Amino acid sequence: MAIEAVAAVGAGTGTAAPTVDADALRSVTLAQMISTRMGADISAAAVPGLGALGLAQAPMITTAGGSGSSAHVPALLAAYGNGRIPRELLTLVGIGQHRLWGPAAEAFKSMRAAAAADGIDISITDSYRSFDQQVTLAAEKGLTSNGGWAATPGTSEHGWGLAVDVDVDKGGLAWLRANGATYGFVEAVSREPWHWEYHGAT
Repeated sequence: MAIEAVAAVGAGTGTAAPTVDADALRSVTLAQMISTRMGADISAAAVPGLGALGLAQAPMITTAGGSGSSAHVPALLAAYGNGRIPRELLTLVGIGQHRLWGPAAEAFKSMRAAAAADGIDISITDSYRSFDQQVTLAAEKGLTSNGGWAATPGTSEHGWGLAVDVDVDKGGLAWLRANGATYGFVEAVSREPWHWEYHGAT
């Protein structure tokens, strides 16, 4: 989610999201990624600050066929890692410098054109997000696991180039709910109606 969008939503809750030290978070998540690749577990005792961040045993790498909502991640992307997708695999979606994984970008452009033909404007505030950008967002807005608004770095669909945060009115949201799946986009997070993920066209 774009930082601006998070700020707007967070402001409506009346409570401040817990903050996280970015350097500590980056160290923890990188250590967990290494341990996951090696097939070993990592405990709070193994990495100072891990338990305090609420990240003990949190999965940092989700690959195709893995657990959770990211089982649909293509093996091509999974081979690089979340938030580490090469720029040449990302395609502009036609809004500013926003990019998605190639097939997701093409599907989004088709969906946006179809919506426009129906008089609906679909814009976005966020798209692909690198690992470091996710760390920064988590440090500023807090982790969802602790009541904040950012996914644990290494787990966000934005890090696969498969998610957009849309900027639409009520009519646009209704159009997406009625037609998004046709283009492979689903509303995947109940408390974030702006967050749409590409799971492949039906």
